[in-house]
Amino acid sequence: MGESIRIRKEEEKDHERVEKITRQAFWNLYVPGCVEHYLVHVMRSHEDFVPELDLVIEVDGQVIGNIMYTKAKLVDESGQEKEILTFGPVCILPEYQRMGYGKMLIEDSFERAVALGYDVIVIFGNPGNYVGRGFKSAKKFNVCLENDIFPSAMLVKELKPDVLDGRKWVYYDSPVMKIDEKDAERFDESLEKMEKKFQPSQEEFFIHSHSTIQ
Repeated sequence: MGESIRIRKEEEKDHERVEKITRQAFWNLYVPGCVEHYLVHVMRSHEDFVPELDLVIEVDGQVIGNIMYTKAKLVDESGQEKEILTFGPVCILPEYQRMGYGKMLIEDSFERAVALGYDVIVIFGNPGNYVGRGFKSAKKFNVCLENDIFPSAMLVKELKPDVLDGRKWVYYDSPVMKIDEKDAERFDESLEKMEKKFQPSQEEFFIHSHSTIQ
């Protein structure tokens, strides 16, 4: 690991680099190409964006990763709403991956989220990447999508114990997550060309993202 590691809030001067890191980290990972860097670009100005949890990690003064949060909500059967958080994209430059930097960034963001008064995070991700950070299947918390769907990739972390008391909750993402593919493509075309191709992680993503728990 580098001599000096620092986690701080993202500043305007970091924007372009963070978008570039996001693009490099996600390129061809889930689909040929990626849209995550465009999501980062539009997310910062959205009302659901949480700037206090927009963090970068520096190694020896160089930004090598980022995590961003948006507000989301859970709604119980009586219609009561609970404001919660979701994070993503979270990324580390490929050459710094699997070295513990992502874990540090995520754990630091949890502490900051608690300090801001949040107590639940819901994400969609590969369970293998997140169960070590305390995430569990949404099914265990009775958190689902509309129509009683429990995606395998939907994961929940309680930042305070037993906040979700077993009643049924339906999860709703921020509208900023609904990316216009054409806008994303136009944005990408303005950047340095990278080759789109198939790789096995895309099939893994397809399986995870289309699986549900009964």
